[in-house]
Amino acid sequence: MREYFKNIYNALFTIFIGMKITFKHLFVPAVTIQYPEEKPNLPDRARNRLYVNMDDCIGCDQCARACPVSCITIETVKSIPTEDLGKTSNGKKKILHVTQFDIDFAKCCYCQLCVFPCPTECIYMTDIYEFAEIQRDNLIYSFVTLAKEEIKEKKENFTRFEAEKAAKAAAAKSAPAQNSETNK
Repeated sequence: MREYFKNIYNALFTIFIGMKITFKHLFVPAVTIQYPEEKPNLPDRARNRLYVNMDDCIGCDQCARACPVSCITIETVKSIPTEDLGKTSNGKKKILHVTQFDIDFAKCCYCQLCVFPCPTECIYMTDIYEFAEIQRDNLIYSFVTLAKEEIKEKKENFTRFEAEKAAKAAAAKSAPAQNSETNK
């Protein structure tokens, strides 16, 4: 019989302990953030979506080489000597046309290793952290500012320049050989 009353006492005691904790938290202000309307304050060094300022990008490919998951794809085309691509915001001269600069955020692990080797500081983490997509292909972001026609034109100009340069080199090589034959 003694055990019967002891079990009743333990049951009521544990209920009262639970109710005490419940009533204690009942009158405390809520900590929950109403997410879509209110955005949480992120720490200063939060790692979120990458952004590339293509006006400063020189196409050096250092960010793609530093990426541990190979989510950055960069293709460049050399500019011909008559073209002036300008300078970046920190004074570096641009010599390459960036024809492809894609980041696959489905692969990205947000490690920020691509940010530090950039000599022009054109790639950096932003405070945007919401970018859910239904299709995986929509997570590949292209940062190129050139249109498809411009990219094709730049590639054709460079191949034409290389062909002219090779033709001049071949002509210069054959000219001394012809001169030595005429001297004999």
